[in-house]
Amino acid sequence: MSDPRPSFTPARKWAIGFNVALTVVVVFALVVMVNYLSGRHFKRYHLSSLTAIQLSPRTVNLVKSITNDVQVTLYFDRNDEDGMYSDVNHLLKEYQSLNPRLNVRTVDYYREPGAAVAVMTKYDLGAATNENYIIFECGNRTKIVDGKALLQITLEAVGPREWRRKPVAFHGELRFTEALLAVTSERALKAYFLEGHGELSIYDPNDLGLTTFTNILKQNNIECASLTLMGTNGVPEDCSLLIVPGPTDSIPEAALEKIDDYLRRNGRLFALFNAQTANRPTGLEKVLARWGALVGGDIVVDPDQLDMKSKQNIAVSGFALHPAVNPVLGSGLYMFLPRPVNALESMNTARQKLKTEVIAATGTNAFLLSSEGKQRKQLPVLVAVERAEPVAALSEDGVPSRMLICGDSFLLCNKLIDLLGNRTFADCAVNWLLDRSVLLDIGPRPVNEYRLVIAPAQMKSLQWILLGGIPAGILLFGGVVWLTRRR
Repeated sequence: MSDPRPSFTPARKWAIGFNVALTVVVVFALVVMVNYLSGRHFKRYHLSSLTAIQLSPRTVNLVKSITNDVQVTLYFDRNDEDGMYSDVNHLLKEYQSLNPRLNVRTVDYYREPGAAVAVMTKYDLGAATNENYIIFECGNRTKIVDGKALLQITLEAVGPREWRRKPVAFHGELRFTEALLAVTSERALKAYFLEGHGELSIYDPNDLGLTTFTNILKQNNIECASLTLMGTNGVPEDCSLLIVPGPTDSIPEAALEKIDDYLRRNGRLFALFNAQTANRPTGLEKVLARWGALVGGDIVVDPDQLDMKSKQNIAVSGFALHPAVNPVLGSGLYMFLPRPVNALESMNTARQKLKTEVIAATGTNAFLLSSEGKQRKQLPVLVAVERAEPVAALSEDGVPSRMLICGDSFLLCNKLIDLLGNRTFADCAVNWLLDRSVLLDIGPRPVNEYRLVIAPAQMKSLQWILLGGIPAGILLFGGVVWLTRRR
């Protein structure tokens, strides 16, 4: 006989309903609260060191300091052959997560032809219908980063006459941080290249030209121009950096005085020499000696680091800890018969305002060509000079801010700049000379590849397993199940 009493009284029903409603309200309130707090106190955690894109501390500080709106347009093919889109997009999302004033949008020129035409017209991209660009815009300033500059590619042999493009390094953070500096900074930088004395030319696209180096400077938001000091011409007031790229003829005394005067006005100098002037000084050597750098009249040979093919080029791998060379500690510099460059220690003690130090040298088995290999030792080829006191404390004391003196100018030419760490050094040297410390800690991110090597016999066995073994195993398992159920 069934119980006629109801299972729930009206009061209990109301209590259960109220409890459910209250639970829903509390859960909803918690969700709203969590979203409110997460929106204002955002923090991203990387759970895997392999997949994390972690920005350098200086980049983080720069991005957080931006107070103006920056529009970033990713004009990119989502299915590009190098597979860069995913990395580029994720990296830009990291930037955006640090500062809501950065707005990132993607325009795929294959899938969105209308939007692509609008971008091409607005930023004057010409007929670049299949070129990848990342466009940074802030106010009336625009910086366009070429997608080709993001990935360092080398050719790897995969057969007797077959090669493949192998990515080795990703320069995304460096290029994007440079672009942000370019569009958010008011002050423009300009580098002048001395000419008229047999120097390497910034307009020469051939092996011994400097067009690749000037492109690196332009990527760093630095304008490039040639400079002649003939007649009444002096170093312009807007000169942020004076570069002397390997003069082969003597420089007139009047021009040397103008260079010295520029250095006394807190100038910044990147002076490079080469083997052609080892026995006939250019005159710049005596100017640099006043500032603590001694350029020798000889040629450095290092048999342990000699390029066996050319018998003349050497790999320099002895470095001091210095911002201009720290990123190349693991790779080295590729030079062509450099002249020795040493630091005059007396300048560090006598004037106390200059700090001169050797930051790159050969191995311990090097010798000077004139000694015919009799005296072998480590020889310096690169010297850095800078103030030993803060700039604010030395305003008009006639001491140059920063200088780099290198025994070889060919390491920056089009033919050699992509060998070893030459390109990275060019980047870091210029940024150190201009005191742009925010860019010095940003190095390329290596691209890791994981390859499975299988012998022909193993490949044949694998094919039999995939084509025959696995299907046969599935059929056998199904047959066993069928027989079991039949019984």
